[in-house]
Amino acid sequence: MDRPVDLRGITFAYGEGELRKAVLRDVDLTVAPGEIVLLTGPSGSGKTTLLTLIGALRAMQEGSARVLGQELRGANEAARVRLRRSIGFIFQSHNLLGFLTARQNVAMALEMDARLSERERLDRAAELLTQVGLAEHLDKVPAQLSGGQRQRVSVARALAAEPGLVLADEPTAALDKASGQEVVTLLRNLAKSRGVPILLVTHDPRILDIADRVVAMEDGRIVGASSQANAAV
Repeated sequence: MDRPVDLRGITFAYGEGELRKAVLRDVDLTVAPGEIVLLTGPSGSGKTTLLTLIGALRAMQEGSARVLGQELRGANEAARVRLRRSIGFIFQSHNLLGFLTARQNVAMALEMDARLSERERLDRAAELLTQVGLAEHLDKVPAQLSGGQRQRVSVARALAAEPGLVLADEPTAALDKASGQEVVTLLRNLAKSRGVPILLVTHDPRILDIADRVVAMEDGRIVGASSQANAAV
């Protein structure tokens, strides 16, 4: 089986000429089906840039990146848009629309599926929100939810279209310890039950124990990796 993420020699820089700043330097990384990999490292080490390249949110420069079987080196915007539809994204700021209910926010992720009616999308959203423990909050807008509850809505939205890969950028940064642990435990359980890999950028040492592998970055390079057993120490 192909690995959902297979990166070879990824190099990326911002700017031109004298202003050119290398952010990633010859990065190799693979993620297996159902694997949870945490990317750690100081600010500016290239973690989020790497995540955006894997998520087809920006164009590749150097190296090879096969994501869900598609080579991103040389891929045009239309190809990247198609790939993004197969990826679930979760961010530190939940990016929910404040005028929509939790159910409507999740249902929006299904709007590209022409096979589903509006009622089917809303029913599917309700089912997902129930799975993440929000059965009592389907019709509340984000302002009526706690931070942890809003992030649960984001998790449900990311999983709505049954993605082949979930990418998360600091999903627990704005949450207290209990809420953060709930969110990542939820992600782990859903990922393992569906076999969906998760690549998660974090500075949060409280959640390292959910990972199958922790990959450390520094100055645009991968400088170390550890298994779950070592990461929990």
